[in-house]
Amino acid sequence: MRTICFYFQIHQPFRLKRYRFFDIGNDHYYYDDFNNEEIIRRIAQRSYLPANQAILDMIKSSGGKFKVAFSISGVALEQLEMYVPEFIDSMREMVKTGCVELLSETYAHSLASLVDNEEFINQIKAHDDKIEMLFGQRPKVFRNTELIYSDDIAAVVASLGFKGIITEGARHILGWKSPNYLYTPVTAPKVKLLLKNYKLSDDITFRFSNYSWSEYPLTADKYIGWIASLPEREEVVNLFMTYDTLGELQSSNSGIFEFLKALPVFAEEKGITFSTPSEVLAKLKPVDVISVNVPISWADEERDTSAWLGNVLQQEAFNKLYSVAERVRLCDDMRLKQDWNYLQTSDHFYYMCTKHFDDGAVHSHYSPYDSAYEAFTNYMNVLSDFIVRVKEQYPDSIDNEELNSLIITIRNQASEIEMLKKELTSAKNNLAAAKGKAAKEAEEKKPAAPKKKRVAKAKGEE
Repeated sequence: MRTICFYFQIHQPFRLKRYRFFDIGNDHYYYDDFNNEEIIRRIAQRSYLPANQAILDMIKSSGGKFKVAFSISGVALEQLEMYVPEFIDSMREMVKTGCVELLSETYAHSLASLVDNEEFINQIKAHDDKIEMLFGQRPKVFRNTELIYSDDIAAVVASLGFKGIITEGARHILGWKSPNYLYTPVTAPKVKLLLKNYKLSDDITFRFSNYSWSEYPLTADKYIGWIASLPEREEVVNLFMTYDTLGELQSSNSGIFEFLKALPVFAEEKGITFSTPSEVLAKLKPVDVISVNVPISWADEERDTSAWLGNVLQQEAFNKLYSVAERVRLCDDMRLKQDWNYLQTSDHFYYMCTKHFDDGAVHSHYSPYDSAYEAFTNYMNVLSDFIVRVKEQYPDSIDNEELNSLIITIRNQASEIEMLKKELTSAKNNLAAAKGKAAKEAEEKKPAAPKKKRVAKAKGEE
């Protein structure tokens, strides 16, 4: 039986305010609070909240047969908690149905997986802790920022215990193969890959309301018909998209919500079900191994990382940011660590994209800047101030070799302290057990007390 796996991404960055060269060293607050609040409230009202209600209604009306998955970045969750707390409540209600799966990702929606495995792992753990705290569900399936994936990334994710990874069904990787099967990474044979069917996903995300599209208008029965007509052996169709597709990229006036609500009705007629990623992993077996030497993503025609690191501006900013990674991890300044998270968000590098192609409007649609060069200048001014603050704690007088030595020493000390704590706990337990045993033995050796004789006084006896 064929099944549809719906997955939505929810992410909003902390956008930077206009930060000038003369602010460096004088102003350590970098964010455009007004713009950030306005944008997330607007998108929540147009998209997130009505989409949540629509999906909850679909779950209930289908008797729990409609299922869906979400990944929500940590930085998005922070903003939703502050500005749209009702979204958190509605998501909790959806999760309680048992028909919604929450996925793992990087807390900062960062590109750390491409350059810094330690940071990558730290962010995954921080994100999953946040998800568990808010929704009581620990993610079991991983999706990286913008579906970025490679053999090396798969190996790291597998080491953390994840059984599945969601990524792009890139044509240059699959070749003649179909994305409508499970695969395994060459570096982690126990992990299963769910690959996005980008054609069917993009029909909704980008073409749904396009009057010039040959298939316009797209109706639910037509769409389900396409899925039903796929080769019989293709058992899963992965439809992955951003959540703001519903109500923002495709406005409510386009009929997007009516289209969504009608899908389960026509799917049931065709014998097509809906499954969460974990359910797909449990039901289906991989058909082949996939090797990805160079990282892929779900962005642009190239399906690579050039949207974030394709020009010298992006590379300069990226390399400068991660040049202080070890120093930031050493410090205990929570404000500095928070800024470190926010500055890693991939959107900052996306705004610096200078590509010129048919889909170039996609880049400008999300950017608060008039040009990539303006985005670069503003970010570098902020980053310069941030690095000044980092160096106040770990100055340039400590070179990298000395810093690495210090880091190793600290890590060794931490490991030694942890080992000593375990030994101390074990010794305390042994001591307590020995005391208990000694007390028991002493009690057993203690002579029995003589029985008191009952003396009956004779009548009249003095």
